[in-house]
Amino acid sequence: MVASHATQSANGKEAHDRCFADDDHEMEEFLKREYSLSKPYQGVGSLGSSHWELMGDAMVTTDQVRLTPDMQSRQGAVWSRLPCHLTDWEMQVHFKIHGKGKKNLNGDGLAIWYTKERVQKGPVFGNMDNFTGLGVFVDTYPNEEKHLERIFPFVLAMVGNGSISYDHERDGRPSELGGCNAMVRNLKHDTFLFIRYVRRRLTVMIDIDGQHEWRDCLDLPGVRLPQGYYFGATAVTGDLSDNHDIISLKLYQLTVLRSPKEDEEEEDEEEITIPSVDNIELLRLGHIEEGMSGIAIFFTALFCMLGCIFLIVISLVIYSHWNENRRKRFY
Repeated sequence: MVASHATQSANGKEAHDRCFADDDHEMEEFLKREYSLSKPYQGVGSLGSSHWELMGDAMVTTDQVRLTPDMQSRQGAVWSRLPCHLTDWEMQVHFKIHGKGKKNLNGDGLAIWYTKERVQKGPVFGNMDNFTGLGVFVDTYPNEEKHLERIFPFVLAMVGNGSISYDHERDGRPSELGGCNAMVRNLKHDTFLFIRYVRRRLTVMIDIDGQHEWRDCLDLPGVRLPQGYYFGATAVTGDLSDNHDIISLKLYQLTVLRSPKEDEEEEDEEEITIPSVDNIELLRLGHIEEGMSGIAIFFTALFCMLGCIFLIVISLVIYSHWNENRRKRFY
């Protein structure tokens, strides 16, 4: 699915509310400024005068919030100070990743968060491991070299409940909910990431081709996220580096027009207190099967072929012995 994302009104000014349809439900969309970050970034990082807090090596310029410079061993973040209590929402991220390193000689990527914890340094793109909530990662460096079929940079999502660790050496595969490749480095045009959470459905899309169109990356029902968590953006560099920039984070409240029956069903449902994903084990099993490397597929096919040849040889030997005994009995 490819969808246009016109966020400009006819006179060139930004439209702060819209009405549209999605999955047979009409929605109204309102920009929530208190949860949004955009130019001129007035007071960002200063005490008491902004809704956003900087951490680590992050710094504000006139054009962006730079989470990390193109230097080794840096990590930075920007976190909202306000917990978000919206039921249905949409985050549009305008970002830029660029640097001097050539392909696969850059790293490590950035992440967008909706989590219970905030302002915690750690190994997961500059945030803590075993987090509680949602993380959407733009991973620019492949750590697991044997998986040659995955093209980097790669966008993936993960829901944590406080006890699930992000497997850095395997690029998060054991816990990912899905994703897509996204060639986002060193582009001259704008790049965007779209995260929507509505009616317990998580949708992630990207606009990285300069065509002002969203491209599907992930669409998953049965995602349960509590209210009252914090939005943030983090990035990290290691031996390899990049500039990781946030130009804007714009959060929209979605008002979904539901039927009376749907309203009744929603009122009867229990409040979500722990993040989770329905049928997560089946989902991960599918990713394991899809994630077989080319080498694994080759050896699987090879062993199957050798097994067939072995059975054919055994059958021929048995038939030969049977035929020889039959002739002896005849003569």
